Amino acid sequence: MKKQYIIPIFVPHLGCPNDCIFCNQKSISGQAKQVTKEDVKKIIEEHLKYIKENSIVEVAFFGGSFTGIEEEKQIELLSTAYEFIKSKKVDSIRISTRPDYINKEVLKRLKKYKVKTIELGVQSANDYILKKAGRGHTFEDVKKASKLIRLYGFKLGHQMMVGLPESTKLDEINTAKQLIKLKPKMIRIYPVLVIKGTELEKQYNKGKYKPLTVVQAVEICKELVKMFSKKKIDIIRIGLQPTDTISEPNSENSEVVAGPFHSAFRQLVESGMWYDVIVDKIKKLNAKVKEVEVIVNPQDVNNVVGQRRENISNLKQVYDVDLIVKTDNKIKQGKSKIEVTKTYEDFSE
Repeated sequence: MKKQYIIPIFVPHLGCPNDCIFCNQKSISGQAKQVTKEDVKKIIEEHLKYIKENSIVEVAFFGGSFTGIEEEKQIELLSTAYEFIKSKKVDSIRISTRPDYINKEVLKRLKKYKVKTIELGVQSANDYILKKAGRGHTFEDVKKASKLIRLYGFKLGHQMMVGLPESTKLDEINTAKQLIKLKPKMIRIYPVLVIKGTELEKQYNKGKYKPLTVVQAVEICKELVKMFSKKKIDIIRIGLQPTDTISEPNSENSEVVAGPFHSAFRQLVESGMWYDVIVDKIKKLNAKVKEVEVIVNPQDVNNVVGQRRENISNLKQVYDVDLIVKTDNKIKQGKSKIEVTKTYEDFSE
């Protein structure tokens, strides 16, 4: 199976018509200057030096609302990346944009330059929450854009947020349900962070916005991951990518004021899901469990054990159960064999 590589090129705030209350693209992308065709060429060439031959390579324009950029600039960036496709060094292009900046003319242009994947910043399916967040579009725009993207043969991706002002767990679950109906191939889930220089920071400082804790965000994301996984939608990211400026609140150079930031947020979610599976197995048994053996694919060991062996220590502390983790390459990733190997009755006999 060929390895896939994404070459990220950030176009911060280009094409974006307004400031969403949570957004400071300079902080999120780690850069502020406009990207030129020379930058694109240099970034791609630099990444290609370290990518093995016979790999699947995709150039991804992230950060702004790509299809909202003036047409001349879009063509400049796309045509530069397209040169690498023509020379067979790159396979395709991916862009992210707003749902209200998608139409037939735009999609025809993207098709011409071999764009394969379009990710839409959805954030919520609730129009009231979208308005509170300053998004400037409705969920009807999301539905229309999603259907058009799929109709034109692109791979559809969605990005949603958890913890927007006045959004509840029920809202997040409903957003996931509504997105599933639109049949995206992939999803990104971003818990809301309070970033310096945003409207959300002002609301936070005035006590008008209370961000989720890490524990709250993890619990909500666990439910969303189950929903998307059940429908075989690829979850390509959970939580913002840590950078020099997106890091622990109050740490040096961090632009994060507050919110559920964790450098390994996805692992917290996935290890929490494994913990729930093991606990559910224990609770279903009519016995006082002493030891549980879990056999998984080697790729899953870290998540089963938990960050800093948290699952092992929690099972011991809460249920007085010892967790033994073993590996078997024959077991598919995400699957497991769970067996109770010792009960307290064994010791009393």
